Amino acid sequence: MQTASETGSLDGETAELEPSVVTDVDLPRIERAVREILAAVGEDPDREGLLETPSRVARMYAELFSGLHDDPRQHLQKFFTEEYDELVLVRDISFNSMCEHHMLPFTGKAHIGYVPNGRVVGLSKLARVVEVVSKRPQVQERMTESIANLLIEELDVKGVAVVIEATHSCMTIRGVRKPGSLCVTSAMKGLFRSNLSSRSEVMNLIYGG
Repeated sequence: MQTASETGSLDGETAELEPSVVTDVDLPRIERAVREILAAVGEDPDREGLLETPSRVARMYAELFSGLHDDPRQHLQKFFTEEYDELVLVRDISFNSMCEHHMLPFTGKAHIGYVPNGRVVGLSKLARVVEVVSKRPQVQERMTESIANLLIEELDVKGVAVVIEATHSCMTIRGVRKPGSLCVTSAMKGLFRSNLSSRSEVMNLIYGG
């Protein structure tokens, strides 16, 4: 059994956008929309503190939605032939995504376990898949299912377990306003769906017994 933990962080406004992302995103259109929103809520988009806000928001959206212009499958194309048929688990892959219902962020961590069928993939590739899938207007349930299906389809594994834990701003800062609430979703495929002991093993390793 092989386990690993991976974490990541964004560099905020200092992060450079990939040229392809800028090309694929209509930044001026976003800027115009942000100006309209500011005016609609009663602000003056021409006051000093807001003059550069539309361009900042446009660049931010280009970064947050960069997964729309990237195919996560590309990160699973390179694999290694190994006669290994026990669990491989990568825990605590941090991510940031954007809820498509309220356009507010949800953040958390993903845990991915799989049982190979003669092929293994670099551990960092699993983190890259999470990064691409999360960088889209998203719901947590679909994100969980999408990651699991990608591994089944691209690696032909014997089983996949994906568990995602996240805090949603649309629940913590608006509406019901319940800070500290956590949403947990899971997708069990193949061996992890059909075999209770395999499912118990991966859940125990994720949550420490």
